[in-house]
Amino acid sequence: MPDTKKAPVVNQENAAVGAKKKEKFIGMDSKRPTGRRGGPGGHGAMVSEKPKNFKESWGKMIRYAHPEMPAIIIAMLCAIIGTVIALVGPGEIQKITDLITQGLTGKIDLDAVTATATFLMILYGISWIMNFTQSFIMATVSQKVSKRFRTDITNKTNRMPLKYFDSTPFGDILSRITNDIDTIGQTLNMSIAQMITSIALFAGSVIMMFVTNYILALTAIGASLIGFILMSVIMSKSQKHFNRQQRHLGAINGHVEEIYTGHNIVKAYNAEKSTKEEFSRINRHLRDSVFKATALSGLMQPLMTFIGNLGFVAVFIVGALLARDNIITYGVIIQFTIYVRLFTQPLSQLAQSLSSMQSTAAAAERVFEYLDEEEMQNESGKTRRLNEVKGDVRFDHVHFGYNPDRIIIKDFSADIKAGQKVAIVGPTGAGKTTLVNLLMRFYEVNSGRIYIDGVPVDELTRENVHDLFCMVLQDTWLFEGTVRENLVFSKENVSEDELTKACKAVGVHHFIRTLPHGYDTVLDDKSSLSAGQKQQLTIARAIIENSPLLILDEATSSVDTRTERIIQKAMDGLTEGRTSFVIAHRLSTIKNSDLILVLKDGDIVASGTHDELLREGGFYAELYNSQFEQSA
Repeated sequence: MPDTKKAPVVNQENAAVGAKKKEKFIGMDSKRPTGRRGGPGGHGAMVSEKPKNFKESWGKMIRYAHPEMPAIIIAMLCAIIGTVIALVGPGEIQKITDLITQGLTGKIDLDAVTATATFLMILYGISWIMNFTQSFIMATVSQKVSKRFRTDITNKTNRMPLKYFDSTPFGDILSRITNDIDTIGQTLNMSIAQMITSIALFAGSVIMMFVTNYILALTAIGASLIGFILMSVIMSKSQKHFNRQQRHLGAINGHVEEIYTGHNIVKAYNAEKSTKEEFSRINRHLRDSVFKATALSGLMQPLMTFIGNLGFVAVFIVGALLARDNIITYGVIIQFTIYVRLFTQPLSQLAQSLSSMQSTAAAAERVFEYLDEEEMQNESGKTRRLNEVKGDVRFDHVHFGYNPDRIIIKDFSADIKAGQKVAIVGPTGAGKTTLVNLLMRFYEVNSGRIYIDGVPVDELTRENVHDLFCMVLQDTWLFEGTVRENLVFSKENVSEDELTKACKAVGVHHFIRTLPHGYDTVLDDKSSLSAGQKQQLTIARAIIENSPLLILDEATSSVDTRTERIIQKAMDGLTEGRTSFVIAHRLSTIKNSDLILVLKDGDIVASGTHDELLREGGFYAELYNSQFEQSA
């Protein structure tokens, strides 16, 4: 099986969906190669207009629910038994009717009427118990299948490459986990049970009608035949609209999630109008697809009601003629009116169930589409592991591009000795964070190799590689939990003294003590932490993690100058004796680095210490001096 214990996560939403708390990520990486909408078409562009295959989707559903088949079969048997018992009822009612009719000209046999009525009550009682058992079993099965879906999607998320999340809206992924799986669960709970009962009731009523009187049976079926034809036509037309409905629902979830997350930016740039227009556009598409789907499927219910009433009329007319000629009794007519109701009722229920199953087929298609996505390489056969790490790192002619036709890192080579503090500098888009992503195996190189202590990282499992690093990124990530839980995260057996020492080192201990419950204060959406305080907590988390290799990506970008000096001192202690990679735009913070790699357009254009690079007077000197010119 693929390695799932420490899957790469570079954003908060993905972490919330699939990441386990044991995964070692001390921040978030928002430097993504593509937009969150996955292309120029925005959320609306992802909506497929192509209708999906109803049978194929349900075939996958049946195979997926195979472990629950014994329970489903028992539920089906209960439904059939309950239905068969219910079908015996009209025959008993016929007996009661005939007894009363005969008694109108003489004496009514009350004992026979009472015995028949008692037997009828027992039958209906048993039928209720069977139907209740079937409903209980299907409710249990639906929740088990829904749980399996959510578990499988979570595990799948941990096995998927980051390129998928770079090109898919997070809201659409969440919609598959919530809306689509809920739709599947509701259908399994309600519609499948209803369909089983309806089919059994339909077949049983047809048989009983023919057993009772074939002329009336043909009359009722002939009147209802038109309903079958129209129902099949409606189903074929409405399926594509149910597919669009589910996809537009995912699109609108993606848009709302994105706008809600960036609400402050929307306000700051007065983008309320444009975002509202975008929402209205997606919402309009959703409204149209829902209207068309529900309007077409909604035709089934009144259609079946009309067909049922037509069947009643036909049975009464033909039955009256047969009773006039003494071919049948009045009891048979009463019996047949019940059978017609039992015959047309499942047609109506089947129409409703099929409508729900169409929506479920679209939802299942989206869920299985996600589960069938390409996964990261299976690493179950890898046995090589680094435990004692010196910290030598070597990039050997590395080439990489998020898209094969757009190479970002071009023939990158560097030799970094254990314990060195390496600064990576360069303009935006030069490939600084991309190097970190490759080093952590968030992405695989196109060609070339990366070595740690002489061992190629692609020969190690991702879990092992992630164990070697702790990261502090410019975009902080704190999950809902206590301050203590956020600090220790994946570290076990952390003492109170270690916790306090790390927080004092970054200057956040005093602030934590002012919180209502100190280190046990719960951090959630209502917590009023500044960006700088969140950054301090993530740096304290890295100190507690104490991994042999360290990555700092603009770790002080969100703090003030005074706090930066405190954190810089703490990070100097953190980087001492371990290989560390520091990405920085403020070059004044990396002057004491052992090695500075200057990147431009994916290549190293210069390397050396701060003083050496300034003496060379090249691109680094231009970057360094331009910062002072801008601040002057």
